[in-house]
Amino acid sequence: MSVTANTAVLNRLQPLGFARVAHAHLNPTPAELVEAAVCRGEGTLTDTGALMADTGRFTGRSPKDRFIVRDVITQDSVWWGDINIPFAADQFDQLHQKMVAYLEDKELYVREAYAGAHPASQLKLRVVNELAWHNLFCHNLFLRPEAGVDTSWLADFSIICAPGFEADPAVDGTRQSNFAVINFSKKLLLIGGTAYAGEMKKGIFGVLNFLLPHAQDTLPMHCSANIGSHGDAAIFFGLSGTGKTTLSTDPNRHLVGDDEHGWLPGQGGIFNFEGGCYAKVIDLLEEKEPEIWQAIRFGAIVENTRFVPGTRTVDYANKSVTENTRTAYPITYIPNIAVPSVGPVPTHIFFLTADATGVLPPISRLDKSHAMYHFLSGYTAKVAGTEMGIVEPQATFSACFGAVFLPLHPTRYAEMLGQKMDEHAVNVWLVNTGWTGGGYGTGRRMRLSHTRTLITAALTGQLDGVKFRPHPVFGVEVPGAVPGVPTDLLDPRRTWAVKTAYDQAANALANKFVANFEKYAAAASPEILAGAPMAVSEPVVA
Repeated sequence: MSVTANTAVLNRLQPLGFARVAHAHLNPTPAELVEAAVCRGEGTLTDTGALMADTGRFTGRSPKDRFIVRDVITQDSVWWGDINIPFAADQFDQLHQKMVAYLEDKELYVREAYAGAHPASQLKLRVVNELAWHNLFCHNLFLRPEAGVDTSWLADFSIICAPGFEADPAVDGTRQSNFAVINFSKKLLLIGGTAYAGEMKKGIFGVLNFLLPHAQDTLPMHCSANIGSHGDAAIFFGLSGTGKTTLSTDPNRHLVGDDEHGWLPGQGGIFNFEGGCYAKVIDLLEEKEPEIWQAIRFGAIVENTRFVPGTRTVDYANKSVTENTRTAYPITYIPNIAVPSVGPVPTHIFFLTADATGVLPPISRLDKSHAMYHFLSGYTAKVAGTEMGIVEPQATFSACFGAVFLPLHPTRYAEMLGQKMDEHAVNVWLVNTGWTGGGYGTGRRMRLSHTRTLITAALTGQLDGVKFRPHPVFGVEVPGAVPGVPTDLLDPRRTWAVKTAYDQAANALANKFVANFEKYAAAASPEILAGAPMAVSEPVVA
């Protein structure tokens, strides 16, 4: 229902600092939001009915402009540094007041939703948007209350998002005009100066990453998840672009969610934080990803895409704006989903890494030591477009495959994963969705069909009787054969034309792992350290 400004709407916004509201829409429908976005010039309709919108200057997240207010709640618990940058409480208050003053005369869109599909871990949200299409994004990505539910609640956390409001760094304490600032005491996230919608969803992910380990001993995870026909759950860790959405959207398994989940203590199982999917669509093809293709219809959003000239057909190969083109749609647009978005304790965990060096095997099995080490290392490559300035793959280490979303020290999350592995029988796999036959520029990208076959083999028990051998440098267990996959592909060294070049690359990558891990070594247990790679001085003999 869309409601213009009245006492009920103002009562909802007064706790957020609004003394008056010129014109506000409360929980408008997708149709109303699409109409408003088109009429306001925020977007256009594609030939499938999806809304195409641009995010302007920022086509990805801006991690250097993400801040957390330092106060009595966060002072001694947040992992302060380049990822969690402290922000003064008084400057937050000043910025908050300026944003409210900016918005009070604007037409606003207010959304009430949840984060967390499990009733014990739900976060009641209230979002105030300057843009209609942003409110549609929130409708799609957060969990939607059922019809008839009273949403006049006191929100557990709120977002005020005003792309048109720019900060003055000299006065407001920001790095530049755009910002995302979390205040845990005031339960408020301020976003300004950027229209990249992903800042809202990732902001709430960061909030849950702080709250859930403290309050419920629940492990928050940057992962996708699905359930097989026998009730077996699998989770897929990985940064944007490594294949979480693609590989978890499997027609033979029920999708729990594509990006953010929690793992409850005991036998509580897993649950989705969100109510939608935010998938990359660069080079999207119907024959390769039919579920995502068919989900891009009325109510869905496509970001920073372009039309085939003279048509309203999206050209998914067009990278003229960014490689980080995306679609946002409700999870109900996927035909094969778990209802509700919860699942049992997982039996398989996949760490997805887009290895730009071409060193790691396409699939390998990890014992507990290697699992904790690789989880804490979080090695992958940032792929083009997921952050500002990234135009080609860059090797990186991101703790827990999502360091930029972790307010607590990464060892806290790694220790929780180790505890889960002690409590439950779970297989952990490292899957390289990156390069083979050489590094980026020399080798080739792993075929999606091969990756799917490897994951299916692991999920269906086809690897249970296969002989494994340890990788000579990384110690992970490599299968000798997998039905449907060329045997030579399984051993990455065999795919390189010059074997000594592979040995050098493997040693170089191992040394990068060790160097990166130095910041965790003092706090890491001997069991975690046992999972470290062993660089060798002599060429590896096959």
